[in-house]
Amino acid sequence: MSKKTWIIFTVICVAVLGGLIFVSQKDKINVDKIDQNKIQSASASNGNIADHVLDKKDGKVLLVEYGDFECPYCGQAFPQVKSVTSEYASKITFVFRNYPLATMHPNARAAAAAAEAAGLQGKYWEMHDKLYETQNDWSSASIDKRTGFFVNYAKQLGIANIDKFKSDMGANNVNKKITFDMALGNKAKVSGTPTFVLNGTTVSDKVASSIINGNGSELKKAIDEALK
Repeated sequence: MSKKTWIIFTVICVAVLGGLIFVSQKDKINVDKIDQNKIQSASASNGNIADHVLDKKDGKVLLVEYGDFECPYCGQAFPQVKSVTSEYASKITFVFRNYPLATMHPNARAAAAAAEAAGLQGKYWEMHDKLYETQNDWSSASIDKRTGFFVNYAKQLGIANIDKFKSDMGANNVNKKITFDMALGNKAKVSGTPTFVLNGTTVSDKVASSIINGNGSELKKAIDEALK
């Protein structure tokens, strides 16, 4: 390679790297002044999409799950999480935040977008549950096939405007909500999914493991202690 060619090659590499850094920084959301241990209302930072709150809105106990719809451990934990949150529905507040590990789970962010798009038509929790219940069906789908799964689920759930649902999946506000949730997760030092945060404290590995392994008793003990 001649000196001139090397210089041109170097300039191109620097330009590409600079572009990648710019794109990365552009998509970042600053949450330094945001308390991740509080329910988030709609704002410009989260695409005007508030936290998704299940049942009691002002419970003494706030349980937050940072989850990935494609993560098999989140899928295993789902039945116990649903059971426990149903049992304590009148006492606790449950919030689910997106934390798709896209490098490991290529369909995870698209699934999060499907849930958020459903939420814009009042069907967030229905899609949340459907995605976990059918995880084995869509998780290995190719990029050109996965949207078909999500659209079919939207139809099954009675989402009225399917065209809007498909459009919202790729909308900027939905992307911003997912990025915002992940920024809160990073601030909470989430290192894997599912991560559960109870009144601002990440639950122990023992509790998280028990949930994944189909036993919600340890989570119940932690909630009962927090309710005292």
